[in-house]
Amino acid sequence: MATVEPVADETEQFARPRTASGALYFDGADRVMLVKPTYKPLWDIPGGYVQPGESPGAALRREVTEELGTRLPVGALLAVDWAPHPAEGDKLLFVFDGGQLSLQQVAAIRVDGDEISEFAFRERGELDGLLIARLSRRVHAALDARAAGRAMYLEHGAVVPRGG
Repeated sequence: MATVEPVADETEQFARPRTASGALYFDGADRVMLVKPTYKPLWDIPGGYVQPGESPGAALRREVTEELGTRLPVGALLAVDWAPHPAEGDKLLFVFDGGQLSLQQVAAIRVDGDEISEFAFRERGELDGLLIARLSRRVHAALDARAAGRAMYLEHGAVVPRGG
């Protein structure tokens, strides 16, 4: 009688990255909005992790509303970054264009005080000193994508050359 080899669970063959979404919002001087998380030392962009069954866009809208206390726009995709982390495993990160906020939209922001303690608009030249390196690379690439009018694919925050 022949023996039958057990079949491995097919789902083990596929990547299951942690997925997160963030947005770039701008003020009238074209400065980028950053948020100050209460649970880590450096600044971040608005957004957060995607929950099971949730789209990256829906997660971003939910996170922004939770963190900033108001609904803000979520526009075009600027960048997708494959950025595995040694301690956290595979990560797939989306950055969307939130656009320029009106004075009324900025005035409506109320940080939650739990996850986010403050927000500020910063010049592009200030980002490297305020963000962790991999996020800074991702934000710079997303700003370039916005200027070019097209989304970019990144790996570890760096643009992957065509054919690469």
